[in-house]
Amino acid sequence: MTKIVVTGRIPEVGLDALRGVEIDGEPANVWVWDHDYPAPTEVRDAQLADAIGAVTLVTDQVDGAFLYAAPNLRIVANAAVGFNNIDVDACTARKVRVTNTPGVLTDATADLAMGLVLMVTRRLGEGERLIRSGTAWKWGMSMMLGTGLQGRRLGIAGMGSIGTALADRAKAFGMEIAYHNRNEVDAEVADRLKAIRLSKEELLATSDIVSLNCPYTPDTHHLIDSKALESMRSDAFLVNTARGAIVDEAALVEALATGQIAGAALDVFEREPEVHPGLLDRDNVVLIPHLGSATVETRNAMASLAAKNVAAFLTTGEPITPVN
Repeated sequence: MTKIVVTGRIPEVGLDALRGVEIDGEPANVWVWDHDYPAPTEVRDAQLADAIGAVTLVTDQVDGAFLYAAPNLRIVANAAVGFNNIDVDACTARKVRVTNTPGVLTDATADLAMGLVLMVTRRLGEGERLIRSGTAWKWGMSMMLGTGLQGRRLGIAGMGSIGTALADRAKAFGMEIAYHNRNEVDAEVADRLKAIRLSKEELLATSDIVSLNCPYTPDTHHLIDSKALESMRSDAFLVNTARGAIVDEAALVEALATGQIAGAALDVFEREPEVHPGLLDRDNVVLIPHLGSATVETRNAMASLAAKNVAAFLTTGEPITPVN
């Protein structure tokens, strides 16, 4: 058995790498669901039945049912930095290795997070909608005033590689950096950024902009709930480029409606691709469809690393970026 299943469309560079894999002298048989929508379960499961490897996307749920359909599976290579879509414990119990693609999407996601900061504070989305609507307008000193970034505090929840890269960008805009982490960041990083570590409560209460860059885990589910939003300042903004369910969207809608916070910018959603209807008609909310890693260079790198994980594991027994 040499089949590798790819559950959705990935860049050709990844497929080429998989097709070059040899297992016991035989070239890999690569099956790919070449669409941007999920394969029907029965189609996917029929292909998994004799697969030894799978490249999965963040939209796949690798759970007991997935593993049951793949009795010969040896590795799952998730083409994402997160792996909350994978039941790692179930995979470990079945002796299935799990990998992800850290590092390669850091800059793209940090760039996008900084873009969202600018969009929501300077009302760029609102301004573009005004122009496109054909509404008459005339420049004036008080027209569509936003908030400057210089001297403002960016509070980063989750100061990993993406959070640090965002902090570097924000520092160039003259922002003050604060962060909340279980552990202190490296001393050199903290010194370069002049970053201060705060409790979650203090970060929320004192930041002009709160950016979520933490992984999604049971501990971070609804990290931003009604209580957290109540502790933020009324002139503060929330930015989320991590995972949707870190934010209680119903609570966010209420906070925006009552003026508890000034605005929000979201790249991810709690029930993605569904978006809470209370967010859709608010001018102080920026909404984009999970574009954090959406550059040609980054998606190519993600596909390539996922393929290399499969190749390394099936030929040497050890993947490049193991999760378990």
